[in-house]
Amino acid sequence: MAELLHKLSASAAFLLTVLSLTSSFATVEPKPFSRYISPLSMGLNKPEKLSHLHFYFHDIVAGKNATAVRVAKAPTTSDSSPFGAVVAIDDPLTVSPDIGSKLVGRAQGIYALTSQTEASLLMAYNFAFMEGKYNGSTLTVMGRNPVFSAVREMPLVGGSGVFRFARGYVEARTHTFDLKTGNAVVEYNVYVLHY
Repeated sequence: MAELLHKLSASAAFLLTVLSLTSSFATVEPKPFSRYISPLSMGLNKPEKLSHLHFYFHDIVAGKNATAVRVAKAPTTSDSSPFGAVVAIDDPLTVSPDIGSKLVGRAQGIYALTSQTEASLLMAYNFAFMEGKYNGSTLTVMGRNPVFSAVREMPLVGGSGVFRFARGYVEARTHTFDLKTGNAVVEYNVYVLHY
């Protein structure tokens, strides 16, 4: 009888241990999907700065060193009506209109021809900087670019690195445009609020 009681108590102890572990696992809650945090914890206690960046964007669509290539087009897209074409870009950004001048970054992303009646683009790209204190940081542009307007304004919707929580706008002005090749050099003035 004593042996039977000992076996039963050992079994009961094992069962209680298993139940205890199971109930402790059941009470562990995962991290919440969302929560409020203090802006101070992200370093947002400093005053915002307004920076002005100035550079030239080289959109090279023709030749063996093209930096802008068509990656998609609608069945109705033609040279006379390019509506629906999508172009991927990796365009150099330089300090002057000369492509051989100092490289400060690259414009990487896409643009799509989104108007049936005018040369208007939807621009969605990042300025990926590789110079000075901005090296490794990005700014993201997302907006409408009616390319034959003298000045086009597009919003900055964010950034990374030095430009975390950035906002602002860009002004684009065509410096040169080659009607034969489609290659363009565009002057950019960037106004960005950041911490």
